[in-house]
Amino acid sequence: MIIGVPKEIKNNENRVGVTPAGTMELVKNGHTVFVQQNAGLQSGFSNEEYVNAGGKILPTIEEVYETAEMIIKVKEPIEPEYKLIKKDQLVFTYFHFASSEPLTNAMIDSGAVCVSYETVEDPDRSLPLLTPMSEVAGRMSIQQGAKYLEKPLKGRGILLGGVPGVAPARVLILGGGVVGTQAAKMAAGMGASVTILDISVKRMRYLDDVMPANVNTEFSNEHNIRKHIKTSDLIIGGVLIPGAKAPKLITRDMLQEMRPGTVLVDVAVDQGGCFETTKPTTHQDPVYIIDDVVHYSVANMPGAVPYTSTMALTNVTLPYAIQLANKGWKTACLENEPLKKGLNVVQGDVVYPAISEAFDLPLKDVNGYLK
Repeated sequence: MIIGVPKEIKNNENRVGVTPAGTMELVKNGHTVFVQQNAGLQSGFSNEEYVNAGGKILPTIEEVYETAEMIIKVKEPIEPEYKLIKKDQLVFTYFHFASSEPLTNAMIDSGAVCVSYETVEDPDRSLPLLTPMSEVAGRMSIQQGAKYLEKPLKGRGILLGGVPGVAPARVLILGGGVVGTQAAKMAAGMGASVTILDISVKRMRYLDDVMPANVNTEFSNEHNIRKHIKTSDLIIGGVLIPGAKAPKLITRDMLQEMRPGTVLVDVAVDQGGCFETTKPTTHQDPVYIIDDVVHYSVANMPGAVPYTSTMALTNVTLPYAIQLANKGWKTACLENEPLKKGLNVVQGDVVYPAISEAFDLPLKDVNGYLK
């Protein structure tokens, strides 16, 4: 198969979809890999390393899309890329369709086969291709939240871990999944007082067992959310419904109950955000303030640490990419049920229920394409 690896063009997105090591594995399997010039530079990989691994360099993004049968990238295509995607082209990346109707319509119109990293789902309902980026984003949410709590950045002026004689900051984490767990680890390690809200008692039992004494769990409902936001300094939104829009757990009116300088970090922004006042921001301009509450909602948080993120992401995506390339998407998805769940839009049709529900679009049975 002819595989294309374009340079990411989303604002401050420094990751790359395939590393030189991944290129070598794909070439060993008999495939041709075209990498856009400097695609891996921001992640620490030179053009020469790709060539030494057996890849070929193309100078422009247009040539990569034109040449490739399969595109492997990191972030969803943005508007300048829509017209480059061809009918029947296989695109393997994060899409987060439910948060963007224009993207969904563009991919329907393209006739491409869209396999979304974030909806590949194992039998235990874990999301193997989303997990490493959720780990990075969860840890970064505390790093960024601690920074924006500083007064010069309009925060409350609180040191996350406090000092002897001064109480630490209170951190509220909505969701005890991968993001919430990693955020809690970081916040607890820095000495903060942490509360995780979740709706799964089984999950809370597990977290109670593994977390240190400065992390507590409580059942997530509106009453408990309203109780905690009054005294929390940093609030992390880490709630995910696979492939669907995130629920709005903090509404606009709740901001009035928070103290000035409270910091909100919405890690669910890719799926529409779990705060009503969330709007996507960039690393270039990451925060905005509503009702004296600081909002951080960068839509590609892991892009700020591209080496770590690229390595973590490609460790898990490469085996699936090799299956897709070796067998073709139909056979690969027939033989691999988790990968089949990654099919979102196929040749003009929506085949993933949450996208159909989000935009009231007709839903086609994915099995009809795999016969």
